Formats: sequence, C-alpha cells, structure tokens
Amino acid sequence: MSAAETTTAKVPPARRDPRPGGESGKRPKGQARKRSAGQAAVPWALLAPCLLALALVLGYPLVRLVTLSFQKFGQPQLWGFKDPESVGFDNFTNVLSDSEFWTVVVRTVLFAFTAVVLTMVLGMLIALLLQRVSGWVKTLVNIALVASWGMPIVVAITIFKWMFDSDFGVLNWLLSQVPGVDMIGHNWFASGTQGLAVIMLLVVWGAVPFVVITLSAGLTQVPKELEEAARLDGAGGWGVFRHVTLPILKPIIVMLATLSVIWDMGVFPQVFVMRGNHPEPEFQLLTTYSYDKAFVVNDYSQGSAIALLTVLLLLGVIAVYMRQMLKIGDVE
Repeated sequence: MSAAETTTAKVPPARRDPRPGGESGKRPKGQARKRSAGQAAVPWALLAPCLLALALVLGYPLVRLVTLSFQKFGQPQLWGFKDPESVGFDNFTNVLSDSEFWTVVVRTVLFAFTAVVLTMVLGMLIALLLQRVSGWVKTLVNIALVASWGMPIVVAITIFKWMFDSDFGVLNWLLSQVPGVDMIGHNWFASGTQGLAVIMLLVVWGAVPFVVITLSAGLTQVPKELEEAARLDGAGGWGVFRHVTLPILKPIIVMLATLSVIWDMGVFPQVFVMRGNHPEPEFQLLTTYSYDKAFVVNDYSQGSAIALLTVLLLLGVIAVYMRQMLKIGDVE
C-alpha cells in the first residue's frame, strides 16, 4: 500500500436532514414569524374576556361622562323632551370660574392629605409594634385588623354616628369624666371642621388595617444583618429606621400613599351617609359636590364636568406615583 493510499481517507457523503428547513435544521423565516406571532397572540386571547368586561363596565361610563361634560344635559334632555346640545368647554368654564368649586377642591385636598398622613403614620407605628410583641398578641391584633377591615362601611358609619351622638354618644360621656370638661350634649357636626374630623377618623380607621398588613409583610424583608450593622456603627432606633428600614420600604410606602390619596379623594359614602344623604355645604367634597350638581340640581352636564376634573386630578397623582417608581427603579 502506497503512502498516498494510507494518508487519504474517504469521507462519507453528508446526510440530508429529514427535518423541514434544509440541511441546517433551521425553520424558514416565514414559519418562524408565524410561530412567534401565534405565541404573542396567546396572552391577548386569554386576556380578551377580562378586557371586554373592563371595556363594558368602565369604558362606556367613562365615554358617557366625557360626552356629557361637553353637552347641555338636564331634565328635559333626560326625559327626551329636548335633544342634547353641544356647548364645547362652557361647562368647564362655568365650573372653573365658580368660587364654590375651588373651595371644595381645597377642602378635598386638605382632607385627603391629612387622612393619608394619619393613615401612614399610624399604620407604620402599628406595623413596627407588631414586630416587637409576642406571637399571641400579634395574632389578636391581626384578627382585630382584619375584622375592622372587613366590616361593611354602612355598619362602620352607624357605629361612629352612635359614638359621636350628641345625646347618647359614648365619646361625649367619656370626655365628660375628665375633671373640668363638660361635653354632654355637644354636637360634633354643628361645625364643618369638627364634623369632617369625625369623618376623617372613620376613613383612617377603615384604611389603617390594609396599611398595617402590607407594611408588616414588607418589614419581614428587611435584612436583620443590616440593622445589626447599623447598631454596631452607633445608630439608635431612629437611625436604624431612617437609614435602613425606610429606604427598603420606600417602594411599598410610595404605593400605599398613592393608593390612599386616590381612595381618600374618592370618599363618598362616609360623607353622604353620615350626613343623612344631604351633606351641608361645609361638608361637601368633590365626590358629593359632583353628585349634588348632577342629581340634586339636575344639571348632569355640570356634574359630569366636575367628575371629569376630579379624574384628571387623580391622573396627576398617578403620574407622580409612576415617576417616583421609575426613579426607584433607576436607583436599584
């Protein structure tokens, strides 16, 4: 056998790949695109029933609200005696030029701001307290929080009305037991400031459980090693909370504060039912003010304009929330 024969090896013929797409086994580009498009359509198909329900439940009322705010729509139009008339931005001009509207806006903002601050402070204090009590005390407190959170709002309003009643209220009786204090027969709702303070306590009482439960869950994610390291560096209780606990809880706090602002600016049954379905002018918030304009004065277009302005105001709050969350994401 020659050297050429020993150094030259026969290479077997290449096998053809039986899979579609040729020798490399790759699928054609058209087929890959169809497959990726089909995969992308699956989530939308699964979400379709939910999106359809949201469009029917939320979409139509919102479109109707926007339409009414640009029309003249009162009782004649409601009963079909007259056709709705397009008035452009006249409804918004009338609302924004009304001093009563701005008084209600300021009252609503102050009410929501104070309620949110009280809710967040009390919620944080109770959540921190639950980290330092025994297991059975924590269980009892959680049961009480869930019970108060699950209580129907009408029942809670009835209890608060009894507690602050001028003749039979338990709070007036308790305060009158203090030497030199006589609160028997005191009417808490004779003044708009005191009455709104009572309603604010009701709102805070109903909102604190959710904040406490959420913050308690967040506190379990704070690394104990960081807290111990801060204490070794000489930080006290406030220093540990400020420099370790608070930064870690910041995303949760921002979320809770934003949700609380939206909920507290949308307070309606607490004011409406507490004042016997006819809130006085000094008790009016944006929600009840819009309701009165639409269903008491029968000016549905003005009420729709006020409601739409309220929605735009809340969208501003949501925009601030999204900006803060994006900043937190950039930092992380």
